[in-house]
Amino acid sequence: MTTFWKVNVISVMYAVTIFIPIELFVNVSRISRLTGWELNVVGIMVGVCVIVSVLLLSVAIIYLTKMWLRNRKSTYWSVLLWLPYFILFILTFASLFPINNPADQGGPGDGIIILGLIIFYPLFILVLNTFSTFTSVAEHK
Repeated sequence: MTTFWKVNVISVMYAVTIFIPIELFVNVSRISRLTGWELNVVGIMVGVCVIVSVLLLSVAIIYLTKMWLRNRKSTYWSVLLWLPYFILFILTFASLFPINNPADQGGPGDGIIILGLIIFYPLFILVLNTFSTFTSVAEHK
């Protein structure tokens, strides 16, 4: 696989890493309504799922970056390339699962929290890329 495809696969993984928490966070009331669970139970389950998914995907991204893009500067393109994939995921999810029940819409503070996540997420990507580029691992052959 060429470097172009490897960087794009890693960028898709970065987009999925932020897409899952945002969609779970925004759809807590919908999940509660569909499953019949109380909101506090759904909130705890969403928190656990977010932590587990972010940790697992971050470890997978670090491993793939070390294996595929050994100390290449092209890994830093993913700081920008995650955004088009993220927008594509959001638009696809919104078209496949539209909000038909007005009670399922997010609260007024959801947007500002999501905006903060999106603003600081490139810093998280930069930290992961730097960590995976400069840490020593056994050579992959």
